[in-house]
Amino acid sequence: MANAHAPDSSHYYIPHHSPWPIRGSVALFAIMLGAIGYLNDWSGAWSFLPGAVLLAYMFFGWFSIVIDENQHGIYNLQVDRSFRMGMMWFIFSEVMFFAAFFGALFYARMLSVPWLGGQGVKVFTNFILWPQFEGIWPTNGPGHVGGRADSTFSTIPAIGIPALNTAILLSSGLTVTIAHHALLAGRRGRLALFLALTFLLGFTFVGLQAHEYGEAYRELGLRLSTGIYGSTFFMLTGFHGLHVTVGAIMLLVIWLRVLRGHFSANRHFAFEAVSWYWHFVDVVWLGLFIFVYWL
Repeated sequence: MANAHAPDSSHYYIPHHSPWPIRGSVALFAIMLGAIGYLNDWSGAWSFLPGAVLLAYMFFGWFSIVIDENQHGIYNLQVDRSFRMGMMWFIFSEVMFFAAFFGALFYARMLSVPWLGGQGVKVFTNFILWPQFEGIWPTNGPGHVGGRADSTFSTIPAIGIPALNTAILLSSGLTVTIAHHALLAGRRGRLALFLALTFLLGFTFVGLQAHEYGEAYRELGLRLSTGIYGSTFFMLTGFHGLHVTVGAIMLLVIWLRVLRGHFSANRHFAFEAVSWYWHFVDVVWLGLFIFVYWL
């Protein structure tokens, strides 16, 4: 640990030599090797395990060093601002990530499917290529490319688990906000309580979504391979579920740090960063609920 003295406003902390970036790169490379093996049927889902273990090891090791440096007062306000900017750009990249999938859903539903059905100036697309295709959403595509006119899948109704999960995530946004105000007011007991409620609601959301996926596969015939509807549905909801899982784990870590007495009313960027991320997850789900389940 370099320069462990309390920095002044003109001093910018320069990290010491660290092995964690290269370890993280090795972990990501191992995950990609596992994905290549799985997608090419060279191995089972277990091929993701080595990379996932290495990635978890990297997170725990690297974050523990950052937390320890922060607790020893190495970071000044300039470093704090750089952390905030980094988190803002990270969330912006996540916005663009989901925007790409929402864009794919919009293009397929509002443009491609009507064109294939013979609407607009793309009338020859229907007459010449897919004369039997009807541009009705949801669809699994024209029969010539694997779709079937008598669709063998059903959609998940919005009133049910999706509506319940919407209430859960909105409630979790409220609880994390209450926890933030409790931190600012110095009420540690309320902070710990509402932060615990937040990550418990997050894990509940993930559990209900897993149950929903099971019903979709067993009873509704909905798969990732069920044409454009199945692929957009599972890519959007699946990646969102992954983000909820990661966010809930981060909230759990923050809660454990709160129990150890970390954070003050003036210095609590880690808490704020996770709460920003959690509110972002809430907003994305509202878009999913409206455009994937409801409309």
